[in-house]
Amino acid sequence: MNNQTELRVWDPLVRIFHWSLVGAFAIAWLAEDEWMTLHSYAGYLIGGLLAFRLIWGIVGSRYSRFTDFVKSPGAVFGYLKDLSKFKARRYIGHNPAGGAMIVVLLLSLLTTVTSGMLAYGATGAGPMSALFVSSAFYGCDWCEELHEFFANFTLLLVVVHLGGVLFESLLHKENLVRAMFTGIKKA
Repeated sequence: MNNQTELRVWDPLVRIFHWSLVGAFAIAWLAEDEWMTLHSYAGYLIGGLLAFRLIWGIVGSRYSRFTDFVKSPGAVFGYLKDLSKFKARRYIGHNPAGGAMIVVLLLSLLTTVTSGMLAYGATGAGPMSALFVSSAFYGCDWCEELHEFFANFTLLLVVVHLGGVLFESLLHKENLVRAMFTGIKKA
């Protein structure tokens, strides 16, 4: 790494989290109802990854902390306005729109995992099954509907995220996908 032209931005834990989340979500999505055990384990892994990321967003390295990339709605919309004019400022860490996307993705995934655990528990399986023995949630069709909606919404967010990464990579002539593998960006 050339210290004058390159900077280590994404620490190994953020990169492992990111690519593990990609894999677990893909497995959960593809397994869906066909392989419920695999789908459930992938969902539990996503839940564990989310717990890690929430903690790491508070105590982690500089660019992984929420304080580094969570910006006000005004900053996000200002950035998107500049982006629409191809005049958006380059950020070493996440830009305001990328930070907003991370927050929305985390919330969507958290809702997907929680509703999935509730829906699975309503069938008498999984760690939430004890809640349903004498619960008003027994059967919990709305849990399954909520789970399916947020899984699809998360997939939509992933597509938008990939589009944003591609657009930013082209705009700033920087390979952001490679940076998420290596952890290194141009200074």
